[in-house]
Amino acid sequence: MEFGITFKGFVSPDRARSLVRQAEEAGFTYCWFYDSHILWRESFVAMAMCMEHTENMRFGPCVTNPNIRDWSLSASLYASLAHQSNGRFDIGLGRGDSSMRVMGKKPATLARLAEFTTKVKAMVRGEEVEYGECPEPVKLPWATGYELPVWIGAYGPKALATAGQVGDGLILQIGDPDLVKWFKDQAIAAGNEAGRDMSNFKVQAAAPAYFGDMDYCIEHTKWFPAMVGNHVADIVEKYGSDSGLVPKSLTDYIEKRRGYDYSKHGQSDNPFLDFITEDIVKSFCVLGTPEDHIAKIKDLEAAGATQFNIYLDSGDEEEIIAKYGAEIIPKFR
Repeated sequence: MEFGITFKGFVSPDRARSLVRQAEEAGFTYCWFYDSHILWRESFVAMAMCMEHTENMRFGPCVTNPNIRDWSLSASLYASLAHQSNGRFDIGLGRGDSSMRVMGKKPATLARLAEFTTKVKAMVRGEEVEYGECPEPVKLPWATGYELPVWIGAYGPKALATAGQVGDGLILQIGDPDLVKWFKDQAIAAGNEAGRDMSNFKVQAAAPAYFGDMDYCIEHTKWFPAMVGNHVADIVEKYGSDSGLVPKSLTDYIEKRRGYDYSKHGQSDNPFLDFITEDIVKSFCVLGTPEDHIAKIKDLEAAGATQFNIYLDSGDEEEIIAKYGAEIIPKFR
């Protein structure tokens, strides 16, 4: 089991540098950044900064999308960061939820996401690539042959299939072991059906982690199921609540959802939190004592997760990193 942390653009540069140094020393091997350039500061600038203050930690957006930058710019950006970090760069990729919708634009289609994955990976390797927005073939003459790992964020059946067919990993914004297994199995099956070798396919469970009394933990992390519910609502709208394609545990919890404020995406002061129950917060997050954390992460590992990625958005970040380094990460080494 690997461990990661995720930053949002609210973190000051000085604090980000301090936290990422602390996390690497504690045994975390990945640092991810939200990529939603209007809601938060530009994430790739922050990644470049943090790379200079670490030696082994890998970096990437969690997640970027195919519609926000020209594909040649994306490839150049990714290849540049991979080069200057000595190969410590991945990307997480999604359709573009908050990043696009906060501007009133639609997320990318899954077909576009799949094409972006294959063509940007090829450009980063240094191959000549043609894509729709560019009338001439594109080749980065300085590319070094880097093989860019692409993790795809997914929930719905078609998105999970896409992740298995073209991705190197799967990002699941949820800490429920049963749901992680349910999602992971679909992606792996799609990859196997496509004839891919899935033995090295990675699965990330991303969720807040918090220590303390359970009521205290719930109050600090109830923003997270609201953010997840925003994605689940899209799936239910597309497939229906009785289709059997979406687990009942997911569809039931968004039944009373009234809306979503994209300007408050992933924030504790989002006004649409009334539908979140205590059981949902406990299910989706990793909460309680260090022993509670260890037990749940072991369950996630048994379900197929290869990385637990902590969303550091709930306060007490230094304490969380320190406790993981001292009491939890050593149990998985």
